[in-house]
Amino acid sequence: MARLRSPLLLALGLAALAVVVQALLVPLFAAPATHLAPRDLPVAVAGPAPAAADLAGRLAAAGPGAFAVTTLPDAAAADRALRNREVYAAWVLGPSGVSLHTAPAASPTVAALLAEASARLGDGRPVPVTEVVPADPDDPRGAGFAAGFLPLALSGMLAGALLVLLVPGRAARLAGLLGYAALAGLAGVAVLHGWLGILGGDPLAEAGAIGLLALAVAGAVAGLGALLGRPGVGLGALLVFLVGNPLSAVAAAPELLPQPWGTVGQWLPLGAGGTLLRSVAFFGGAGSGRSLAVLAGYALAGLALVLAARRRGAAAPSAG
Repeated sequence: MARLRSPLLLALGLAALAVVVQALLVPLFAAPATHLAPRDLPVAVAGPAPAAADLAGRLAAAGPGAFAVTTLPDAAAADRALRNREVYAAWVLGPSGVSLHTAPAASPTVAALLAEASARLGDGRPVPVTEVVPADPDDPRGAGFAAGFLPLALSGMLAGALLVLLVPGRAARLAGLLGYAALAGLAGVAVLHGWLGILGGDPLAEAGAIGLLALAVAGAVAGLGALLGRPGVGLGALLVFLVGNPLSAVAAAPELLPQPWGTVGQWLPLGAGGTLLRSVAFFGGAGSGRSLAVLAGYALAGLALVLAARRRGAAAPSAG
């Protein structure tokens, strides 16, 4: 009876644990998507000072806390701010009224949301929309761009886990991580830029961004696995995917997520990777500084953990 009871209790315990994990994961993935709204979203108002200040005040009153408004002198300055990824959109005041300049390449979701909201600013007249930095014509809603990040995350986790669990030796693991990153960058740009046509920048820069993302993901999983063993691999997967994916805002924008989660997501590999790839694919690298530093930090930390754990493993036998 005891032999029967123990497996039964184990099975029931595992089932209960799976339900608890499900109860935690469902809101983690669903809640950000169901609470999308502007939260200190960087936008601009361009035009003569008195009129621009008045419109900025109207925006602040229409949605308290929704926008972080910058006033600019004219449409040219507004377009420069859009191309430099300083703002998501700009309302431009001209002789014929208000027009909206957008950068759908930064976030098609934000561009569509602001175009819809602008109807209230036109005093009953349609507000003309100019796409200063358009999304790729083959992916106007950004769905392909966002969907492409799931396999990047999964393959990076798989590579990191397999290298640390199956490959002995520091040099071999490092060669595997660096080789995977290089091949992932080339394969990623071949598919996303060459085949599907959803990226429109310099292919070499895009390959570098994808490769750095791959190294950050695989390095984080491999480094934690080398340090902590199998629990470290699970911790890496939790950090990269189970937490990082829903907070990445790749399909929307960090400023649309409840805070501080939108900001937290940009300090994780997938959020930083999405920002970096958008910057190099559509903005000539503008606005990529922080995301580049975040990914490089994860990659270097992962490689350092692989090196440190290997040294400790090699030192242990000699101590005996």
